[in-house]
Amino acid sequence: MPKHHGKSSAPGGSQRQLRVGETVRHAVADILSQGNVHDPDLEGHIITVPEVRMSPDLKLATIYVMPLGGRDTEIVLAALERNKKFLRGEIAHRVNLKFAPDLRFRTDERFDEAERIEKLLRTPAVQRDLAPDSDDN
Repeated sequence: MPKHHGKSSAPGGSQRQLRVGETVRHAVADILSQGNVHDPDLEGHIITVPEVRMSPDLKLATIYVMPLGGRDTEIVLAALERNKKFLRGEIAHRVNLKFAPDLRFRTDERFDEAERIEKLLRTPAVQRDLAPDSDDN
């Protein structure tokens, strides 16, 4: 009986999950940039796909997306959900996997988080704490 490895300690998953996720990310980005998804809610939007996370069995792909400028995020997510079957079929043709993964779309919140941290760093209290102390010389 083959022995299965336990959970990967690598952040984001095993090397295989990361590699497949990156391949799926490229496929989705290509499909969206070429305008292959014919949906009026997606037309006129440039959508970035910064990350795709794969489940350990590679049967579920969580695709993080962000429309350029962060506008109409909910509309874009709804349009991607509506076109999930088409996208899954396209990914199946482009990515050589035993099973085409189920797709789940999420908003990439890293840009918002980075902006929040940037604002915090600019607050007077933080600036005061970051200022070089003249007593240290």
